[in-house]
Amino acid sequence: MAADKGVYIVTGANSGIGRAIARKLALMGLPVVMVCRNPEKGEEARAEISSGAPGMVELVQGDLGDVEGVHRLAAELLRRQKRIACLINNAGIWMQRREVNADGLEITFMVNHLAPFILTNLLLPRLKENAPARVVNIGAGLYVFGTADPERTPSGLDFSRSRTYADSKLCSLLVMLETARRIDGTGVTINAVHPGVIRTGLGDGPGPLGLLIRLMKRFASTPEQGADAPVWLATSPDVGGVSGKFFMLRKEGKLTDTARNEALARSFWDLSVRLGKIKDAP
Repeated sequence: MAADKGVYIVTGANSGIGRAIARKLALMGLPVVMVCRNPEKGEEARAEISSGAPGMVELVQGDLGDVEGVHRLAAELLRRQKRIACLINNAGIWMQRREVNADGLEITFMVNHLAPFILTNLLLPRLKENAPARVVNIGAGLYVFGTADPERTPSGLDFSRSRTYADSKLCSLLVMLETARRIDGTGVTINAVHPGVIRTGLGDGPGPLGLLIRLMKRFASTPEQGADAPVWLATSPDVGGVSGKFFMLRKEGKLTDTARNEALARSFWDLSVRLGKIKDAP
């Protein structure tokens, strides 16, 4: 994709993989929009990245923690960006205890699944106008341990410190696959990618589980290494036109039976449209 084709929007771009993705894109000379919740940390990251890269780097403040906040973010992005080449839904959290937002939604489900779903749907008309365009969701191989209960998962009634992160990634994957089916032929592709086990603060916490995760990360990849597959999926002509796939790094991953359950995917699609207050879903 040429630099004049449109901007590359990266959520959660002030640290970790998101920051590394934004840096790599900017070093390629591509225009980047960093979406960050904290404007001070976001500006520090933007300044550092833009100082050594030829690509334009902008910052947009946005909070993915509630439905109204995501709608406001989408409106601001549409106001400021007339052409969008790619949306990279990177922002993610791993909550240590159940918390719900003002919408009554569990925060992990909101940030990891519903927020990317809302943002993708609200930006979809602009992406279609600028086709070919791409959406890349940062997924996780841990989705294979997840469960998806339309009655309990959204509000966290089935919250588990060890499993809810995987639940949210399964929900996101199910709805990504349904989205791909619905937008087929529009010139917009959507895929998910597991970037590897990365040395970030995701999942760190107290107790034996937190200790185990920290020990595993001693052998994990750096954020820069983790940015490789998402940037490849966002930019490479090798995957131009590829849609509805889950990649483990640069290789297509095998989906579980649950992930291939189209009835479950449609159920979560309809639920996400309602919870996300989407009026014109495809």
